[in-house]
Amino acid sequence: MIEVTVNGRRYREEVEPRLLLSDFLRHTLGLTGTHVGCEHGVCGACTVRLDGVAVRSCLMLAVQVDGAEIQTVEGLAWGPLQEAFRANHALQCGFCTPGILLAASDLLERGGPPTREEIVDMLSGHLCRCTGYEPIVEAIAQAAEAQ
Repeated sequence: MIEVTVNGRRYREEVEPRLLLSDFLRHTLGLTGTHVGCEHGVCGACTVRLDGVAVRSCLMLAVQVDGAEIQTVEGLAWGPLQEAFRANHALQCGFCTPGILLAASDLLERGGPPTREEIVDMLSGHLCRCTGYEPIVEAIAQAAEAQ
């Protein structure tokens, strides 16, 4: 049995010891915005925020988050980051977008606007096959300016 707060809502669920956090979010809680790509932590599509820090949910077991607070893409309020993604055409198929949005929100909340190099470094942990990354970098930089 685990108790976890996801997007501000408290859940108490019985889980198998081997259930991945990504599967718990998608299949148990129905939060399908957390995407599963590589299942090895390489692509970044499964990124969520655990107690405020961006993590790969495919590399964690649900039992490891007992008592924690999790934010998924469904819990992100519409704001400057999403607007900048829209304005800069920083998404195409959208598969990588939820993970990038959560990692970018983590980066933007760490304090002070990130440098271009810090944005590129954060994106190095995310695979996007559609955009060529430049629109994503521009969107995150624009969102940082808007804050």
